[in-house]
Amino acid sequence: AASSPTSGHRRGGGLLGVFGGLFGGGGERKYPIEGDEGLMSQKAHGTTEKAVQEDLRWGCDRQVADKICSYNRHFAEFSGYWQTTAFAEDAATTDELTFYDSVSGRPLFRAP
Repeated sequence: AASSPTSGHRRGGGLLGVFGGLFGGGGERKYPIEGDEGLMSQKAHGTTEKAVQEDLRWGCDRQVADKICSYNRHFAEFSGYWQTTAFAEDAATTDELTFYDSVSGRPLFRAP
């Protein structure tokens, strides 16, 4: 039987295990890593130099992503938004995911 997008079973304790210690510690680094206020200063497109890319992975909504990435200081997408995308399906079929910056397209990190 196929797993539902919310079941997220995958090696290492489930879909959320993909993020490992990114926000909860582990290793020598202190998480989350915080930048200075200059990161959020006004730029050509809100707080970024340009808008998010046209064709986002997992069917993510470009307008939602642009609002979060370029015109936002405090919050991200609404709770459960990821369940409306193809993220869970993709995560269930691969051993490693590479996450990319939605504006520049540069790889940010790999999980697990």
